[in-house]
Formats: sequence, structure tokens, C-alpha cells
Amino acid sequence: MTNNNFVFDAIIIGSGMGGLVTATQLADKGAKVLVLERYLIPGGSAGYFEQHGYHFDVGASMIFGLGKNGTTNLLTRALDAVNMQIETIPDPVQIHYHLPDGLDIKVDRVYDNFLQNLTAYFPQEARGIRRFYNECWKVFNCLNRMDLLSLEEPRYLMRMFLQHPLACFGLLKYLPKNVGDIARRYIKDPLLLKFIDMECYCWSVVPASMTPMINAGMVFSDRHYGGVNYPKGGVSIIAQKLVEGLEKLGGQIKYQARVKKIILENGCAVGVELANGQIYRGKRIVSNATRWDTFGKLIPVEKIPNNEKLWQQRYEKSPSFLSLHIGVKSSVLPKHTECHHILLEDWAKMTAAEGTIFVSIPTLLDPDLAPPGHHIIHAFTPHWIDGWLGLSANRYEAKKEAAAWRIIDRLEQIFPGLDAGLDYLSVGTPRSHRRFLGREDGTYGPIPRRKLWGLLGMPFNRTAIPGLYCVGDSTFPGQGLNAVAFSGFACAHRIAVDLGIGK
Repeated sequence: MTNNNFVFDAIIIGSGMGGLVTATQLADKGAKVLVLERYLIPGGSAGYFEQHGYHFDVGASMIFGLGKNGTTNLLTRALDAVNMQIETIPDPVQIHYHLPDGLDIKVDRVYDNFLQNLTAYFPQEARGIRRFYNECWKVFNCLNRMDLLSLEEPRYLMRMFLQHPLACFGLLKYLPKNVGDIARRYIKDPLLLKFIDMECYCWSVVPASMTPMINAGMVFSDRHYGGVNYPKGGVSIIAQKLVEGLEKLGGQIKYQARVKKIILENGCAVGVELANGQIYRGKRIVSNATRWDTFGKLIPVEKIPNNEKLWQQRYEKSPSFLSLHIGVKSSVLPKHTECHHILLEDWAKMTAAEGTIFVSIPTLLDPDLAPPGHHIIHAFTPHWIDGWLGLSANRYEAKKEAAAWRIIDRLEQIFPGLDAGLDYLSVGTPRSHRRFLGREDGTYGPIPRRKLWGLLGMPFNRTAIPGLYCVGDSTFPGQGLNAVAFSGFACAHRIAVDLGIGK
């Protein structure tokens, strides 16, 4: 069934944060926009679910980009563009690390406090610690001077070079660099270098030697500049407000609208076909799906451009996660417990399945997400989908339960009495991520197969297929809500220029 009357300026496949920022930015410029979401609610991994009085975030609750100042607060800027605001709650400690060799380190929101905490463990590296993190600030300060839009648009680049020449040259210097290259310039202690590996791994899913310095400059500095801020009502409120703003501007979003394929005519993307046979046509098509879902499913294998094949040789799918959404009695958490934790007992297992455990406790910031007298603990750890395939229903449930109790036993180290105080437990696997988020193998996103030159291997929004763009964690600058918001700003800017609309 064809709807030739429904011709849109842009059709966005998926309502993850990158897709929603693209949609709202285009709608703000006057474009006619349609968002197609396969699930019941917007947000993708920034969505939610509710059970037994608990409001659970699907993903982590460590949110960057909701600060008040500068230009790197991209979530705030995206909401402002559609005249939407949300209440946020500042997190005083970004992460409490519980690491091997007795490293118990808190990343305080106040920069000098964090440096003091770290230097207390490595007094001989005091100068190197400050020089390394100060170098991260140099990257951040360059980024924070300019509007972050499309690096594929020559007039924007020229304007930025004319307005901020020193900042642009500063960023060019760091573009091919990885964190490990910079860290080893200042730091020699092997244990401290392992800590910096973890500082990178906890958000990039790769160690420092493979983490782009541009990304680290943003994360390591913005946690002290704009800070980590939790949206009151849960992370999903960001997506809900963007949808509200989109609709007020005349944009549309359709749920339970699973895109089956991208329609190509004369080699150009001109529309999409849904699983139910519905066809929508648009001047520009934007995929917020992963690169693997876009090229190989929505675009058939035989029509994958050569540069996409090359990208898949350079990058591989990161692991998915085993997620435990836990409801516990408030008495389980010691007084002054921090919201976010990282637990690892063996450095050699940092990147292994069930090696590193990530913990978010959003009710320490927003108690209304749980019933009175209770807290939410969201614990998750890397897992690959291979081990979860081909299981009978009984074996699948038994494997989930066994894995969950292994994680709970380890969490007892930092939350004694967790088992006894358990009120609710839901376990998600890579199969869950694949099913509900529509991500190939439930992957968190792409990671380099080998050491690359910083961000130079990451694709931008345009593809080799005319009319088709990509947005989200498979594009520059990578994973994380603020990063994919950057991708959305860039994608919308490039499309607006291509369509000749907007400011």
C-alpha cells in the first residue's frame, strides 16, 4: 500500500536520541518530518519500563549534556530548540570506582577534589595526573567555544575557522590521537595507566589506547563543567519532551511502525516500506538504526556501498549487556552511597563478559522512581549474544537466573545485605536488547577492530547512497547520549543545507 500523498522532507527511522534530535532540529527549520518507531514509546536505549511501582531506565542514568553553560550541553540545546525544559538533579559524584589493588576512587564533580582523590593513591604521579587531565581540558575548551554542527558542510567549517581559528587548529591536532597516546606522555605508573584504561572503558567499551582523545576530552572535562545531571522523572523524559516539541512544530511520529526496507530508485533513497506494506516517500531518509542494521537489512547486502564494507572491516560490534533491574529496601544502601559505581576485581577481566559491573542507583537522586522505602539498582555487565542463542525457554531462564545471582553475589561486596533486601528483579540479556531496541546482536555500538587514528575512521552522516543519511552511535562522534545528540545536530544541519531550508 502506497501513500504517495505523504511526501516528507525527511523520514527518520528510529526514535533514539540521535533520531529525535535530527527530527526536532529539522522541524525547527520548517521541514516536514516523519519519525517511524518500531516500539511503543520513543527513546530507544533512553527509554523506560514500569513494574510493581518502579520506574526503570532502560539504559544508564549517567547523563551528560544537560548543563546550563557553553555549547557542549547538547541535550539542553536540543530541548531549547523546541521550547521544552526539564528539571534536573545534579550528581555530586560521577563515579565511585571499586577496583583491584585497593583503588577506591571517587570522581567528584569538583575538578580539584577529583585530582586530590586520585593523587592520594599516586603521589609520585601528581604532576603527570594534572598535566594529563589538563590536556583533556584543552580539547574540551576548543569544543566548548563553537556550535557543534556538521563537519561535512564547508561553509560551517569555514565560518568556524574564521571565528575560532585557534580552537579549530587545536582540535585538528587531537583528531588522530587516542587517549593512551597522551596518557603515556605524562604518566609512567602501570597501575595508574590501568585506571585510565577503566576511565575510558566505562563509557567507550575499549581501553585508552583505542579511545579517541576528542571523546575523552569531552567526557573527562564536562563531568566537572556541565556535570552529570539526572532528569527528574527518569531519563525517558528527555525523549518524551523532544517528541512533544516535535509534534508542536507539526512533525509526526508513528509507533509500532517497523521499517522493513529503504526504497531505492535509480540508486537514490526515496522512501521506506514498513513490515505491514505501508510505504512513505521522502526527500531525505535518515537511519537511526545501527550501521549493521542499515546496511545488510534495510539496504540489501548486494547494494551495500564499498565504503560501508570497508567500515565493517575496520569496526566490529561491541558486546551487549546483561542487565539487572533491581528493586531493594532502602536499608540495603549505606548512608552517603553514590549514584554510580564501577566494580572490577581483576584487571585482566576488564573487557571480558561479566568482568566489569556498572551500577546506577537513580533513586538516590530522584526517590519518586520507586515505592516509598525502596531504591532502584540497575546493574549491567558486558555480554555477547552468542552464548544466549539456541536455548530452550527453560534453559534460557535458568541461564538468566544463574548469571543474575553471580552478579548479585559480587554486588554484596559494596552493598551488604542486597540479597536479603531484594524486592524485585528483572533480567535482560543481549537477546532482550536485540528484541526491544532493534539493534543487531543487541550491540552497544561499534568499536575498532584494531588501533585506529582517533576519530578519523568514524563515518559522518552522509552515505554513498544519495538521499540516505545515518545518525546515532555508528556515526561521528560515537556512543553516549550527548555524543548521539551531536550526531543529530550535525545530521540535521547537513540535510537542511542540502534541502536549502532553515537559517
